[in-house]
Amino acid sequence: MDIPKPKKPRRKPWLLAIGGALALILVTVGLGRLKPAAPSVDRASVWLDTVKRGPMVRQVKGAGTLVPEYIRWLTADTAGRVERIHVRPGAQVKADTLLMELSNPDVQLQMLEAERQLASAEADLIQMRMTLETQRLAQEAAVATLTTDSSDAERRAQANTTLLEKAFIADMEAKQAGDRAGELTRRLELERKKLNVVTTSMRDQMAAQQGQVDRLKAVARFRRTQVESMKVLAGEDGVLQELPLELGQWVTPGVLLAKVVKPERLKAELRIAETQARDIQPGQKALVDTRNGVVEGTVARVAPAASQGTVRVEVSLPAELPKGARPDLTVEGTVELERLANVLSVGRPAGAQPNGTMALFRLIPGGEEAVRVPVQLGRGSVNAVEVLQGLAEGDQVVLSDMAAWDAVERVRLR
Repeated sequence: MDIPKPKKPRRKPWLLAIGGALALILVTVGLGRLKPAAPSVDRASVWLDTVKRGPMVRQVKGAGTLVPEYIRWLTADTAGRVERIHVRPGAQVKADTLLMELSNPDVQLQMLEAERQLASAEADLIQMRMTLETQRLAQEAAVATLTTDSSDAERRAQANTTLLEKAFIADMEAKQAGDRAGELTRRLELERKKLNVVTTSMRDQMAAQQGQVDRLKAVARFRRTQVESMKVLAGEDGVLQELPLELGQWVTPGVLLAKVVKPERLKAELRIAETQARDIQPGQKALVDTRNGVVEGTVARVAPAASQGTVRVEVSLPAELPKGARPDLTVEGTVELERLANVLSVGRPAGAQPNGTMALFRLIPGGEEAVRVPVQLGRGSVNAVEVLQGLAEGDQVVLSDMAAWDAVERVRLR
């Protein structure tokens, strides 16, 4: 016979729903507490460096060119047309080497007119000297005649006075003789004053005319210099570096005609970023790479103002330079600012600014992950920067640009 099985009691549906909800909540909370997976970065694609303690040399670097220490710029003194070119750039020249010839008929005419005016003024000076000298001699002759007449009249007056006392002549005759003597004496004084005026006037007129002659001489000399300047000479021994003109070309005053340099003495002109040039001082050591060798020099001058974001720094170089060193050769220079002893330093990260704070990824010891840490930087150099806070000796950090991972706090190096 069949035996009926006992029925199992059914669980209530609402208990199952509560249990499922609790399980879902627990899973959600657990997943929320899990850290997101760190993004992976290829270790070979980033630059790593180790923080170390020891000496650090502060340097700044910039590109530049070699330029001659002595450059003679030849410019046009007057307008003219290029008629002949005797020497081309690259040639060795002497001070009296004729480089080119210019022509300008107007300048020639101006010189001739200036010489004509000078000759006319010199002729006027000669004529004036003769006329004034004649006047002076005539006045001296008049003074001499009046001196004789005055002396004779005085003697006659004295004689008539003696005769009047003895009643040999009339009183009127004696008075006439005295008046005559007085008149001649006064005329003599006036003629002597006139002689002084003539002499003084003669000197003044001669000086004025001589001044006019001197001015015209200066004008004529200037005009002759203009004509002579149209025959362009090198002016110095050296090498003709530039001559940017062609036959028939018209030049105006002040235009560059040629440039003569002395290539045996060169200096380096470096362009240093204005943010790095504030500590550069004359006398500091500098190394200049000429592509054929490195030359040690000394900072000679620092430009007082920046131009287009850079500061020009002149470096004096020794007389002996590597082969191939020549004007306008592109070089790269490094200026040594100072040597720091026993400082904590690391390679210069991308975008690092001295005396600033930036975030770097520091490798976790023994692991493959790097975490972001704030680092305070100090004084900087070309390839290194001082670490003031945030890192310790022996820490490894990523120096490459990590801007693509700014939103994460850690990365995994694979």
